[in-house]
Amino acid sequence: MHYTGTIWRPPYEAASLLLEVTAGCTHHKCKFCTLYQDLPFKFRMSPMEDVECDLQEVKEAAKGLNSRRIGRVFLTGANPFVLPYDKLAAIAELVHKYLPSVQTIGSFARVTDITPKSDEELAKLRAFGYDGLTIGIETGDDEALRFMDKGYTSADMIGQCQRLDAADIHYNFFYLVGISGAGRGETGAKLTADLCNQIHPVLIGANMLTIDPGSVLFAEIQRGNWQEEGELEKYKEVRALVENLQIPTAFAAMGASNAFQFYGRLPKEKEKLLSFLDKIIGNVSEEELLRYRKSVRHL
Repeated sequence: MHYTGTIWRPPYEAASLLLEVTAGCTHHKCKFCTLYQDLPFKFRMSPMEDVECDLQEVKEAAKGLNSRRIGRVFLTGANPFVLPYDKLAAIAELVHKYLPSVQTIGSFARVTDITPKSDEELAKLRAFGYDGLTIGIETGDDEALRFMDKGYTSADMIGQCQRLDAADIHYNFFYLVGISGAGRGETGAKLTADLCNQIHPVLIGANMLTIDPGSVLFAEIQRGNWQEEGELEKYKEVRALVENLQIPTAFAAMGASNAFQFYGRLPKEKEKLLSFLDKIIGNVSEEELLRYRKSVRHL
C-alpha cells in the first residue's frame, strides 16, 4: 500500500479501509496546525496507477478474509474532497470495480472544497457513494477564524453545508475547543451552536486545542498577540456548546486531545452530558488537566 507521512483519520473511521489518494493539505495556513509538517511538499494527488495498485492489493488480501466484507473506504489526506469531480468520480469507479462490497466513501474536507462543485456534481458524487465527510469547521466564531487563517467564514460553512444537505451527503464536524482564546471560549461556543443549529451535522466531535511549539500560533503567543484558554475554561466552553445546540445530532469527545472522552445523542442525552461536564468542572483541578495537556503532541 502507498502511504505518505503520518496518516490521520477520525476515531470513528477505525473500521474503514484507508486509501491514499492525496497527501498534505491544499490550504496549509491554519496557525494552530502542524499535522502535515513531516511532508516535503504542501499537497499532492496520488497517481491513479498507485490508487489502482492499492485497490488490487486489497482485493487480493480480502480473499482470505471471508468473514469481513469491506463496506467503507476513507480517502486519506487533509482534504481529498478538493479533487475535481472527474477525479473523484474516477476514484469511486475504481473502488467499486475492485471492491464491489463498498457502500460509502468518506474523507476529510474543507468547506472551500465544496464550493467549486455544482449541485449536479454533488448529487452525482452521492450516487457514486460519497457520504460521511468530516469537516474541520473548528468554530463559528468569525473573529477566531480570521485570526487563525482558516480561509472561510461561518456564512461559508452554512451555505456549503446546506448544499451538502440538498445532495443528501452527510457530514461530521470537528470543533476545536479553545480556538477563540482566553476569555472568549463560551462566546465561541454559542456562535458555533448558532451555526450548527442552521444545518444538519450527523456528529460534532470536540477536540481540545494543543499548541505545538513548532506552530505559527505558538509564535503569536510569544509575541503577545494571543492568549491560550485555561483547561477548565475549555470544559466550560464545551458545556456552553452542548447546552445551546438545538438540533438532533451526536456530540462526542473521542480523540487523544481530550482528557475525558464521552459520547451522547442530542437532545435525548443532553442533560446526561451536561451533568458529566459539570462533574469535570467541579471536581478536576486545572493542574491535573494541564498535566494531561502537556502530554499531548498535536491539536
